[in-house]
Amino acid sequence: MTSSPFRLGRASLSAVAILALAFPPASAQDPPAYQLQVDHSFHGMVAAAQPLATWAGVQMLEAGGNAADAAVAAAFAIAVVEPTMNSIGGRTQILIHLPGGEVKGIDATTQAPATYDPETAPQAGYGYAVIGVPGAVAGLVRLQSEYGTLPLETVMGPAIRYAEEGFAILPGDARRQAMGARQAAEFEGTRQYYLKEDGSPYEAGDVLIQKDLARTLLTIAKTEGEDFYRGEIAATMAADLQANGSAVTLQSLNDYAAEEGHIVRGSYRGYDLAGMYVPTAGAVAIEALHILENFDLASMDPEERIARVGQALGMAFQDWALQEGPEDAARVTSKEFAAQRASEIKMGAPGGMNEQAALHLEESHTTHLSTADAEGMMVALTQTLGPNMGSKVATPGLGFLYASTLGGYLGHMEPGERARSFICPFMLMKDGQPVMVLGAAGGAMIPVAVVNTVVHFVDDGLPFPEAVTAPRIAPGMGGGFAMETHLGAGWAPETVEAVEALMGVDITSTNRTGAFGRIHGIRFNAETGRWEGVADPDWEGTALGPRCVLDRPDPSSTCVPGSKAGGSFDIPSGS
Repeated sequence: MTSSPFRLGRASLSAVAILALAFPPASAQDPPAYQLQVDHSFHGMVAAAQPLATWAGVQMLEAGGNAADAAVAAAFAIAVVEPTMNSIGGRTQILIHLPGGEVKGIDATTQAPATYDPETAPQAGYGYAVIGVPGAVAGLVRLQSEYGTLPLETVMGPAIRYAEEGFAILPGDARRQAMGARQAAEFEGTRQYYLKEDGSPYEAGDVLIQKDLARTLLTIAKTEGEDFYRGEIAATMAADLQANGSAVTLQSLNDYAAEEGHIVRGSYRGYDLAGMYVPTAGAVAIEALHILENFDLASMDPEERIARVGQALGMAFQDWALQEGPEDAARVTSKEFAAQRASEIKMGAPGGMNEQAALHLEESHTTHLSTADAEGMMVALTQTLGPNMGSKVATPGLGFLYASTLGGYLGHMEPGERARSFICPFMLMKDGQPVMVLGAAGGAMIPVAVVNTVVHFVDDGLPFPEAVTAPRIAPGMGGGFAMETHLGAGWAPETVEAVEALMGVDITSTNRTGAFGRIHGIRFNAETGRWEGVADPDWEGTALGPRCVLDRPDPSSTCVPGSKAGGSFDIPSGS
């Protein structure tokens, strides 16, 4: 064994320092010249997977808005500037910690229409047949109306401007658009919005202008989402979808509503845990941590500690497949059930994922963002299209992609059922006070990333930035494990060999950036009174806190008391 189980790199360099990333100019509403993947602020924080989305949220905090305002602004913005990963035609799950300590949730995932027939539906991989009823707009509007403080038109202002004026495509999204270009070319609307006139995909640094999407967003802002489900946008969607074989009808759009999320609670070594139950995977993370609480990880050798994390996650994934109703939620998140499962863990015993989870191991889809404000409100928001570019379908005239929901991608679905996924917005509190808000992107690796980060922070005692960036282990197929090994972010080769020898099972060394989920999280440091944001360096996101909030300047900044750093939030009229 070496003195450290980590390879030198990401954990020791990227996250500890403030990173200045070189991004091309984006639009007339550019963020500050510096792009940070670690930041600190007394007035709150935003961490998101795209710099323009982060900046949209920070503008709301600087204008005197709260964490909900920041989350809605960032979520609509990232639907514009990271279109391969999420969309207003997709699904959203939201976890909210209120200043008084109450935790609430919003379930706005995509849904099978009431008239959907799973027995006769085409089992397509993409296209009109896989589209379900979109939920993101309903979820974001509900978050704003119930918990925000600024007008919806204000918080949607940055997203509308990014669509109207254009933004420079980042290298990662350019690669993903190129990967989906062949399938996207099959659909009129998608060709129009995501391919150049010669049929080639956009390249990194190209400015993508989306006038139709700007008009759609402007209508959503002015009607507070009503038009999307019961107005002209809904009629346009229904006509196109019905004409091309989708199960989505105008009635199914009319009937859709964002619902109250089912909160699941737990605790881990003195920290209170909060997540959301099915259709999300919060119970997976809580069960895995409850199982691990039965072991003294801090006293174990590195290879044994790593193996225990992989085994606990494997058990939690196996139990996730059996979760249905509220009674299952109480059972799998109970300490008694965790103790029973922990007693079944043996060295050399398999700990693999269930088959449904394993289907999504190689996918790197979805986006996550976290926000917090000076009053202690925190928001964890995960938004997705499913696989890269979702269904690959965009309705002409509307400008956005639809998620992949039906047809087997998320398993068998009944009429009216909501899409079940591994989305896992998550929070830690202590003595009723906020400690951490986080979540991840990356398919089945989402709860894997969350649990590994919590263990690195609580058990390994790593500072929050290093806990986010330290390497991860996941249960794999057939009882084996996968371990992150790419240069600058992974386990040392001798650590992988030691775990393999200890367990007597195959270890897959995964040398691919971003393969174990991408965390965007925030921690509150009670000792300093500052929020600390971290964007996973495996992606192109940023963390940024406000420097000046109305008449409450940051003591470390040079902003003038009484200044309003957020600037103007005029809404463009569209064209």
